[in-house]
Amino acid sequence: MSAPSSSTKVATASSPPNSFVLGRSVEYFRIPRDVIGIVVGKSSYARCGIVVNVTPLEPEWEGHVTIEISNTTPLPAKVYANEGIAQVIFVGADSLCEVSYADRGGKYQGQRGITPPKVE
Repeated sequence: MSAPSSSTKVATASSPPNSFVLGRSVEYFRIPRDVIGIVVGKSSYARCGIVVNVTPLEPEWEGHVTIEISNTTPLPAKVYANEGIAQVIFVGADSLCEVSYADRGGKYQGQRGITPPKVE
C-alpha cells in the first residue's frame, strides 16, 4: 500500500489526549449461529498508544461494528479511514448455540453506522 500523495484528501478522526472516539467497521457483518467473532486491535496503532476495545460478535448478531478507539497518550492522535485499525478472529463451534443474539433480541442487532451506547 502506498502513502497518499499530498493532493489526496484522506478522512481522519482526531482523538483528544487520554480520551476516546467511536468509529465503525466498513463491513456489515452477519455472524452465523455456530460462530463467534472477536474484534481486536492491530499492533501498529497499539504501539502508538491507540487501543481498540476487545468486542465479541455473538452468534446471529448482524450490523456494522461500532469500534471504541482509546487514545492513551498525553497528545492528540489521528486515526485514518480505511487503515485497518482492528481485525476479527472468527471461531467456529462444534454445535449451534442454544440462545443467539437474535433470539435474545439484542439491542444492537442490525445497527448501521456508529451506534452510541444504549445504557438503561
